[in-house]
Parts: sequence; structure tokens; C-alpha cells
Amino acid sequence: MRGESRFLDQKASIMPVSLRGRKVEDEGVVPLINENDSRHQSPDKMGQSEYQEKKGIKGDELNVAVLLFLYVLQGIPLGLAAAIPLLLTNRHVSYKDQAQFSFAYWPFSIKLLWAPIVDSCFISSFGRRKTWLVPVQYLIGITMLLLSANVDFYLGEHDQSPNIVALTGMFFFLNFLAATQDIAVDGWALTMLQRHNVGYASTCNSVGQTAGYFLGYVFYIGLESYGLVTLSGFLFFWGIVFLCATTLVAIFKHEVTDKTKLTSAEENHPDLGVVETYTLLWKIIKLPLMPFMILVLLTSKMGFSAADSVTSLKLIEQGVPKDKLAMLAVPMIPLQILLPLVISRYTVGSKPMNVYLMAIVPRLILGLIFAGLVYVTPMFMLGNGQFPLYYYGMIVCIYSVHQIFANCMFVSIMAFFARVSDPAVGGTYMTMLNTLTNLGGNWPATLALWAVDSITVKECQGGDREKIAPSNVCDGAVQTDLCEDFGGTCVVLTEGYYIESVACFFLGLLWLLWGWRTIKWLQDANLDEWRVVETKKQKV
Repeated sequence: MRGESRFLDQKASIMPVSLRGRKVEDEGVVPLINENDSRHQSPDKMGQSEYQEKKGIKGDELNVAVLLFLYVLQGIPLGLAAAIPLLLTNRHVSYKDQAQFSFAYWPFSIKLLWAPIVDSCFISSFGRRKTWLVPVQYLIGITMLLLSANVDFYLGEHDQSPNIVALTGMFFFLNFLAATQDIAVDGWALTMLQRHNVGYASTCNSVGQTAGYFLGYVFYIGLESYGLVTLSGFLFFWGIVFLCATTLVAIFKHEVTDKTKLTSAEENHPDLGVVETYTLLWKIIKLPLMPFMILVLLTSKMGFSAADSVTSLKLIEQGVPKDKLAMLAVPMIPLQILLPLVISRYTVGSKPMNVYLMAIVPRLILGLIFAGLVYVTPMFMLGNGQFPLYYYGMIVCIYSVHQIFANCMFVSIMAFFARVSDPAVGGTYMTMLNTLTNLGGNWPATLALWAVDSITVKECQGGDREKIAPSNVCDGAVQTDLCEDFGGTCVVLTEGYYIESVACFFLGLLWLLWGWRTIKWLQDANLDEWRVVETKKQKV
């Protein structure tokens, strides 16, 4: 359902193929170029042979493969964490428990807190990035092996209640390690690839993490639904893969230490220490425009929270098989690849956030459509408990429209970040803005999950009422099981999801009254107002 990485920062409302924590290209801002630097000169200013030598992927085939594989490994724990809410839904856990587990997705949204430490502290003899990559990946493998031995107990085997605290803690730790691995691999990509191939790093990230997430979520749910694999067995397998792969990387893959071989992106990025980086972040936060920017980023997704965090769980609750829901993510993959390419045509220039603003109202309306979809789902159920093919086609169509507007918002805000970030410290600047964006999606989702149960009213009807709790309220797995054990049925009297969906719609419209003017003002501000390093005056 959720996760982090260079994927869409919006949580997939119905089919969680994309991760909420999509990471910005940390080196996406082009550094100030020195015209006398031959690395940036055109072919007529360089020797023709030298220019030709810098074209093509030749010599980096193995490096690209290594990066791709490392990013695939990074996506595995994210996909597995996304599968847990679907498994918990079948165990009748409350939405407050789901909200508690959603904290497991937070590490990618707060990794800026420890990223400077990963970038600045290392053992030079072993390698700047391998200092963190190797032990972190060993820890991921060991954690998966330990979790494989206990995960069935945590999920509530033998009709016991799931241990949400233990599940949250274990997967939070896995995602924390994956986020730390992401920091190390992103930095290593700058020195692993040749200067003219550094752009392949983002491709490896996007493709690799998509594949890893697909394996950990869609592939696992499909196998598990048909009884071909258990979660403990799946975790054990990938734990072994992590240990073996990390050992091979530690022994056979070496880092570039010769500064003459560093990429231009690595050379132009200031080599700041821990204290300097945190000082820089504080200077960015103190910019006059930044409090308004932070407020926008932390509140702009409140109106989408019910649709993005609760819809898929409600569909499963209404009887839609979780494996079918997961597999519907497959046709979305080409769409997610092509949409950013198309939308980027409309986000170039000085007004990229215009696209962002125009997509807000359609996304708010889609939230109501999702609620309507959940409401009518039982009407499509056939006598055998299955759903017709055209019902799944309807889901794909609705979700495709959702993806269009979600991508519009993502691409436009990334273009805005690239435009306003100070080129002298682009990586740190962009990472901070991206962290705030991800956090702005996480806290409303967690709150939305928690609030559903507070609004929903369920009553146990029928059965031996004297042996059931006096209030006859079905709140969570324990009371639901108690009601069913004595022949009763939990009946929903008031569905909190529908109330929450309507409330989010109007909250989003209310936010737009303030957000529209604020975003326009921030977009029209002079670029110098976003700078923290003194440079030549620039005009918008």
C-alpha cells in the first residue's frame, strides 16, 4: 500500500503500485557551469575523439547492472510492508491498528534527519558508501531471517490477535534500513558511473525500485493467495538473497577514490560535514518564503487522505480478493512510466505549479468517486462471491484517471523544486523539500486511518446476546471474533469512510481558498529569495 522511494509520492488509492515516498532526484538541479570547463563544452570546443569517448554506456554495463540490482533489493522490504495491511484486513483488525502500522512507512519521509551522517561519516579505506551499504544490507537480511521465524505469530496464528506493535516495529526498522541504503546507493551512483552516464542513476533507481516493489507486493500477494508461498518463507528467501548479494558486493565491488575520476555531479556538490549540513538546512528553513512553503507541503494532501489511505482496504472489506486488487496494478506500470514524460511538457518554464493547482479539484472529486465505488461494490458481487470482469475494468479506468491527476501534481511540484532550489546546494535543498512533501502525505494518511474507526459505528446483531459484550459494539478483531463466536454478525450502522470522504472533499476545497493564492505568490517570487548561497543576481 505504501512505501517510499523515487515513486509517486501519493499513496495508490486502490492499487498500491506506487509508493508514497517517491524521492526527488537529489542531484536534479544542474550546478552552476563554468564555461572554461571542458566537461561542459560542446564538441567544437573539444577534441572530437574525446567527445566520442564520452558517448554511450560502454564500460558501465556492469555498474548499471549493480545499481539496478541494489535498487531492486531496496524495493523488496517496501513492497512487503505494503502487503501487510491487506493481510491484516482479512484478520479483522481495526483501522486504528492500521493507522498504527502506517508509521512503518515513515522512515523515507524523515531520512533527512540522518542523511548528513551517512554522507559525512565513513571509513575511507573500506569505501565512503560501502561503509554504510554493506552493514545495512546485512542487517536487512538478518532482520528478514529473524522476522521469518516470528511473522506468523505476529500476524495472529491460531486465531490469536495480530501483534501490531511488533509488526510496526519490525517493518519500521526494515524501512529505516532501506532508507539508509537508499542514501548510500544514491551517493555511490555518482562515482560508480562515468561522467556522461550519471543520468542512468535515476533510471536504475526508478526501474529497480519498481521491480523490487512489484516483487515484494504484487508478486508475493499473488503467490500467497494461491497458497504457493507463505510470508515467512518469502522473508527467509529474500533474507538469504540479501546476505549473499551483500557479501559479493563487499568483496568484488570497489569504490572510486581517485578524485580525477569523479563525476561532475560529485565534484560540484559541496563536501559538507555533519555540522555544516545541519547548519545549511537551518539557513534554508529561515528563508522568509520557506515557512509558507513548508505549510503548503505539509497540508496540501489533507483532502486526499481518505481516498489514498482507506479505499483499497475498504474494497477488500467489501469482498474484493486482495490478489485481484494487487494484480490490477500491473496495467498501471506503463501508464506511470509514460505520464511523467507527457506531463513534463506542460511544467517547463516559470509557472510549473499551474498544473498542480488545476489538478487539485479533479482529485478531490475522485475521492468522492472512490467512496461511491466502495458503496456499489457489493452490488457487483456474483453468487459465487466473485466479481465480473467489467467490474475490474471499471476499477482500472477510475484509477487510471486518478493516476493522471496524481502525476500532474507530482511532476509539477518536482519541476518547481528544481526551479527554486539553490544550485550551489541543490542536493540538500531538494532533499529537504522532498522530505517535507513525503511527510505531508504520511501524517494525513495515518490520521485518516485512525479516524475511520472513531466515526464508524458497528453493532453485533443476533446470536447469544447475553454472552456478547453488553454494548454489542464490534470494535476491532477481539470484539468481532467474540460476536461471531456466539452466532452474531457485526453490522455497520454508520460507515465512517463515507463521512470521512465527504469531509476530506470540503476540507480540500477550503484549503484551496488559501493554497491557491499562496502557491501563486510563491511561484511568482524572485529566484533570489530562495537562495542561501550568495550568487549573481538572477531574475525570474
